Amino acid sequence: MTFPNRCFGRMAGGLLALALLLAGCNDEEETGAPEADHRSEVGVVPPAEQPPGDPEAGYSALVNAPYVSCGIPYDAYRRVAPETAAEDLLPGREGRNAELPYAATAHVNEEGVEIVSSNCLTCHAAHAGGELIVGLGNEFGDFTGDPTRMALQAGNYVRGEAETDAWAHWADRLDGIAPYIRTKTVGVNPAPNLTWALMAHRDPETMEWSDTPLIDPPPEDPLPISVPPWWGMAKKNAMFYTTIGRGDHSRFMLLASMLCVESTDEVAEIDGYADDIRAFIASLEAPAYPYPVDEALAAAGAEIFARECSACHGTYGDEETYPNRVYGVDEVGTDPAYAVEATDGSRDRFYRWVARSPYGDAETAAPARGYIAPPLDGVWATAPYLHNGSVPSMAALLSSALRPTYWRHATEPRRYDRQAMGWSHEALRPDEVEQAGPEALRAIYDTTLRGYGNEGHTYSDDLSEADRAALLEYLKTL
Repeated sequence: MTFPNRCFGRMAGGLLALALLLAGCNDEEETGAPEADHRSEVGVVPPAEQPPGDPEAGYSALVNAPYVSCGIPYDAYRRVAPETAAEDLLPGREGRNAELPYAATAHVNEEGVEIVSSNCLTCHAAHAGGELIVGLGNEFGDFTGDPTRMALQAGNYVRGEAETDAWAHWADRLDGIAPYIRTKTVGVNPAPNLTWALMAHRDPETMEWSDTPLIDPPPEDPLPISVPPWWGMAKKNAMFYTTIGRGDHSRFMLLASMLCVESTDEVAEIDGYADDIRAFIASLEAPAYPYPVDEALAAAGAEIFARECSACHGTYGDEETYPNRVYGVDEVGTDPAYAVEATDGSRDRFYRWVARSPYGDAETAAPARGYIAPPLDGVWATAPYLHNGSVPSMAALLSSALRPTYWRHATEPRRYDRQAMGWSHEALRPDEVEQAGPEALRAIYDTTLRGYGNEGHTYSDDLSEADRAALLEYLKTL
């Protein structure tokens, strides 16, 4: 399979047009033509036809296929992870994968080495309500440490030239991205920075890896992201908070493979089942709230939701609607850093990279200066809330006075707070944060940090306490 060149210049005539094509069609100074505006307007995100696929085949590919093709040799992996908990096993896995945890995939590489790599479920599966839910964002992932330490630990158990080569391939990639993916706190995700760091090291047209960056890498301070649930993709016209990921969702999903691919042929091979994976994701339904619901209170909350929330988040029930509307940062008022930096020109080199690569085009990577109001199916399971995971419960989202400045999850044991609709947490005083050591700080969410703010989305502050309680109860039913 070959991928078309997505740069279509205007034929101004003869040698100039040829020069434009060879130069990549983006040289404003020499041509006088403006560089592509890698931005979209706020407002409604238009739909794009998605390619058909087989959801059943997509699930099989998701949990079995080696779309992340580098990793740890199996024997070394078992030395650092000797057991798999029963609750971390998934049905439908084949061969060695049937005995591995859901976030790990095994395959034999071209040199005959069996390796274990991560897969999409590292970030897109989690436990809630007593079950493992595929498609639920992992809000307890730990990206605060140095991933190269894990690579060095596994390297102690590698034996032989072939295993060493396989391990070194994976370790080199980790070494290239490690400075750009360390978050300030456990639970938030550095996915955008990770993707940009990989782009910096790869030629967009050949996919060849360069040990030194080919374009300026992102800052070494990733903004925090809360992983949105996959089941919302059936409704959304754009994949991510700032509406990057428009157009063909299958192609953009291939970015998950970029850690290890070595050629456009390898990208094309993965592209062969990407439509099936997209179809599986689009087939997912939100998990039902697993605890009792006060039906009378929820019915009252439904009326409040229809009046106060449905214009942004849609309607639910027999005739569902979803506006697919992105709201500007000044309007929604939530932490602006992610949306502003996506649209202030400082990331344009990465959008140009996408346009030249097999993964998308100029319209695919075109963020708006705001955040999309997401569909709320299964919202009970998706705490913490807002795009950066700064608000620990729905009760605090509906009443901004309840939002703690500093907080941490209660993890021994991890508990779901049915009353507040979120994971149990404790608020901390400033002096407790000041006295915390480096290890304790990793578990504390500090909303005073850049990009970690919990402001905005105060639309329900004016409701009575009784109305907010009814609205929260209704949200449990979605």
